[in-house]
Amino acid sequence: MPANSHVHRKREVSRLSRGQWRIICLASLGGSLEFYDFIIYGIFVQYISAQFFPADDPYVSLILSFSVLALGFLARPFGGALLGTLGDRFGRRPVFIASLGLTTLATIAIGLLPGYESWGLAAPLLLVALRLVQGICLGGELPGAITYAVETAPKRAGLACGFIIFCVNVGVLVATLVNLGIQYALPAQDVASYGWRIAFLFGGVIGIVSFALRRKLEESPEFTNLHGKAAKHPLGEIVRGHGRSVLLAAGVAAIIAGFNGLLYGFIPAFLVKSLGYPAPDVALAMAVALVLSSAGLIVAGWAGDFISPRMILRGGSLLMLVLVVPLFLLMVNKGASIVLVLGLLSLAFSPVSGIWPSIIAGLFPTQVRFTGIALSYNLSVTLLSGFAPLAATMLIERTQIPAAPALYIAFCAALSLWSSFLISGRSVPATNREAGTEAPFEASGVPPL
Repeated sequence: MPANSHVHRKREVSRLSRGQWRIICLASLGGSLEFYDFIIYGIFVQYISAQFFPADDPYVSLILSFSVLALGFLARPFGGALLGTLGDRFGRRPVFIASLGLTTLATIAIGLLPGYESWGLAAPLLLVALRLVQGICLGGELPGAITYAVETAPKRAGLACGFIIFCVNVGVLVATLVNLGIQYALPAQDVASYGWRIAFLFGGVIGIVSFALRRKLEESPEFTNLHGKAAKHPLGEIVRGHGRSVLLAAGVAAIIAGFNGLLYGFIPAFLVKSLGYPAPDVALAMAVALVLSSAGLIVAGWAGDFISPRMILRGGSLLMLVLVVPLFLLMVNKGASIVLVLGLLSLAFSPVSGIWPSIIAGLFPTQVRFTGIALSYNLSVTLLSGFAPLAATMLIERTQIPAAPALYIAFCAALSLWSSFLISGRSVPATNREAGTEAPFEASGVPPL
């Protein structure tokens, strides 16, 4: 009898219903657009800098464009706090729909915005304003998607969250494929002149389709089950009762923020402009790397439902810590194919990429989960991802070592590794529904035995 019970439980845990998959897919749409837009800006930043921030020194022009990227990230904690609070108080669905609509409009507007030569100072100012709107709205997108995933399928939180990140990678993959198509279809001067705008307008089309589909999204089951007992002041409750969890969750996400900030916001332009790699080769390498990373993170998310998620986080962080410097040296010295190097780098990153969302979601109870995830994720992303391109550029300038940005990723990996020792517990977010408001993981000042 116990054996049969165990088999039955395993089958139940290993399967998601059709309705659950539908909600998870609809929830993931905004995260895909978020990273599509982020990657497109990073890929075409050298062209954007020339049109909106013309300067005698191209280095200064590039720094100004990276600063706009950083300003967009600065708006994210505010957006995360605002949208997370609204989502925990009034429901996930209305916040999700409104944020995606505004993001889509801003993306289209950037694609149509005239440059400095046509509109003068108004052009860069409007670009900054649109990036701030995007930052505010996107501050709640991925946290909201993670919240939906764990509340829709709490017993398969690892796989559900892994699929959310997989869809984010699909957005990145689409961005790299769009870049690849533009680079092959247009001469270099046309790419610089208007080709980058095509990428933003295509993102707007994706956003319009996603908005239409997301309107069919139902409210989160766990939020509905609160039966009017939603938190009245979620932000206040987070600050008073879950401050340690916010900091710990930010540490867990550190490697995600640092790695994505450099790989997608800095490396494409760095490889082409500083190291002399052909742009089409870089686009192809990014596409291959994303395919490998996506496969690896799905496996990691699935595994997190059966083995300790913190052990996966620990092993993945250690792997990145060991491999990132040698792989960067290969990249800058052109000691191996750029496709191979970026593929290995992304594959090494995939375990933490697939497991971090379910871990941080498990640190917060249902009543304040959206706000908790949004604050911690955006805190980490703002500090470690938004300023990653600037940090990498300054590291190279100060050290005169092209591979110096690897140290930045190593630092972020060390933060996540350290955080993995401060998490106690192994439950999945189903605990929230079965035992009131207890969060399945706990922030501990002492590493668990």
